[in-house]
Amino acid sequence: MKRLLVGIAAVAGAFVLAACSGGGASPANVTGGGAVQAGAGGGAPTTSAITSSSAPATTSSAPVTTSSPATSTSKPKPTSTKPTSTKPTSTKPKPTTTKPKPVTTTANVPCAKAAAASGTAACVDISAHKAWLLKDGKVIYGPVSMLPGRKGHATPTGSFRVLSKEKMHYSREFDNAPMPNSVFFYPGDAFHTGSLKTYSHGCVHLSATSSLRFFNTLHVGDVVQVVP
Repeated sequence: MKRLLVGIAAVAGAFVLAACSGGGASPANVTGGGAVQAGAGGGAPTTSAITSSSAPATTSSAPVTTSSPATSTSKPKPTSTKPTSTKPTSTKPKPTTTKPKPVTTTANVPCAKAAAASGTAACVDISAHKAWLLKDGKVIYGPVSMLPGRKGHATPTGSFRVLSKEKMHYSREFDNAPMPNSVFFYPGDAFHTGSLKTYSHGCVHLSATSSLRFFNTLHVGDVVQVVP
């Protein structure tokens, strides 16, 4: 009985040794015995890995980047500091053009009685072929060109007065010749529009402009002085 127990104990010890040395490769000359093959009989104990059912939560949200206000890349236009160009104002006084005033003295008028007359008067210088209009001793028009009577029909000289005026007179003595702006100062003789190239038959020929001025200025009774 004691031998049976000792044999069982020896077999059990050998089994325990074989079970502890498993896990590595079996010696090539060792067949059977030793470790229990996987899937045969009781098989190798499965090691259950402790798996965590809940994985550590990973923060999926990316860090919020605060958008800084966009800086304008366009540079502000520089304000023009140049002074506005102003043209210099001309400080030079503008030359005043004054028209020469007509002669108001009677120094060159050879008619003393006409110059001394009050009101309007006329002066005729036959040799100079000039005529004037005066008022209260002052020249108001002239001298202007005139032509007197031809030889044999000379214009009378002396101091006279205006006898009459006719806007259009026709000379009966000379085939009804027209005499515009006639101012008679002697019977048959007058200031009127006539040729300044052809001598008259005793009248005083004036241009159309001058005869109109004489006609509009002189009145009946005004002094007319004719000097040789």
